[in-house]
Parts: sequence; C-alpha cells; structure tokens
Amino acid sequence: QVQLGETGGGLVQAGGSLRLSCAASGRGFKTYAMGWFRQAPGKEREFVAAIDWLARGVIIGDSVQGRFTISRDTAKNMVALQMVDLTPEDTAIYYCAAASGVGVYSDKRRFDYWGQGTQVTVSS
Repeated sequence: QVQLGETGGGLVQAGGSLRLSCAASGRGFKTYAMGWFRQAPGKEREFVAAIDWLARGVIIGDSVQGRFTISRDTAKNMVALQMVDLTPEDTAIYYCAAASGVGVYSDKRRFDYWGQGTQVTVSS
C-alpha cells in the first residue's frame, strides 16, 4: 500500500513557474513508477509526465513538452514536477500517481495509487 500527498499548487500568473511535490509513504514505493496527471473542469484526466522507479525512463506529455520536468528523489520518497512558462490552459487539479512495474507509463489505467490532488490556477 502506498499513500501519496501532493503539495505546491497555487495561483500564478501566465509565464510564471511552480514546483509540485509528491510525498510517498508505504511499502514498496522505491520500486513504483510515478506519474503526474491533471484534470480541468469538464475534461478527462490528462497525462502530464511519468518516471520509472530507477529515474532512467521519463515520458513527458505533448501539451507540456519543453516546459515541465519530472524528477524523483528515492531516498526522500519524493517526486517533483517542475513547471515553467505556465499558461491558463495549465489550470487544473494535478494528481500524483504510483504504478507497480519496472517500466514508465502514461496510461492512467496503469496506476494503482493516487493522491488527493493539488489545485494549480494560472491567471492571464
């Protein structure tokens, strides 16, 4: 069982930056692939970024490519999402998720555990 908690959301102006963090606890976290997803009102939950358990494999979603970076600190049981050059289209609730397995995944159905989410709002 893995528990996840996101922090770092907030209100930022367009062009600004935010860093989201996900703290994980529970057995086996170190061997889980991690991902970030987001969901805007009235829209499907969208893949943002993912990283494998060794931090060697990374996938970045097309809509955030070149602006968002995912990283993990296994020793601290933390996963981060660095977001720069934010636009109002990035406004959403951002969720951290964990998936068992040795790969890196972008399909939300692959993820076993989810955090409660943190709100990111980008004003124009």
